[in-house]
Amino acid sequence: MSNTTLSTSIGMLPILIAPNQILKTRARPVKPTDSDLVRDLIPRMFATMYDAPGIGLAAPQISHSLRLVVIDLMPKDKKQPYSLINPEIVASSEELAAREEGCLSLPGQYAEITRPARVKVRYLDETGAKREIEADGLLSACLQHEIDHLDGVLFVDHLSTLKRNMIMRRLAKEQRAKQDERSR
Repeated sequence: MSNTTLSTSIGMLPILIAPNQILKTRARPVKPTDSDLVRDLIPRMFATMYDAPGIGLAAPQISHSLRLVVIDLMPKDKKQPYSLINPEIVASSEELAAREEGCLSLPGQYAEITRPARVKVRYLDETGAKREIEADGLLSACLQHEIDHLDGVLFVDHLSTLKRNMIMRRLAKEQRAKQDERSR
C-alpha cells in the first residue's frame, strides 16, 4: 500500500511538495456554499499537520485552493488549535523580528525569515463567527507564514534569489533521492 493510500485511509491528506503550481496560486475565499467541505477538511488538516509533524497547514498545501488555515503551536505540549477561515492581516507592527522557518511543503529546508514582529488577524472561525487575534513571537510568524500560503507565497520567496535557488535545488535533489529509494 502506498503512503498516499495509507494516509488517505485514516483521514490524513497528502501534502504537496514545492515546486507545485497550486502552492504558487492565490487561493479563493471560502464561500458559504463551501461549508460542508470546510467542515470535512478542518479535522483532516489538523490530523495531517499533527502527523507531519507541523504547527500550521494551509489548504493549498493539501491541494485545496481555499483560504483556510489550521494552526496549533502546542504550548506546553497541550493542544490549542486555531482554524482560520478567510484570514487577513489587518495590522502589523513596524518592528521586525527574524526567526528560522521551515515548511511542510519544503521538507527539511530552513532559513531565517524577517517579518513584522506583531500582527492582528481577522478571520471566521468554524462556526462562521468573526474573530480577531493579536499575536507576537512564534504565533505571529506562523500566522504570516500560513496566510502567505493563501497568497501563493512560500517562505523562500522572502529570501534573495541566490538563497531561494540553493534551497529549491537542495529540495529537488533530496526529493529525487527519496523517489529513487522508493523505486528500488
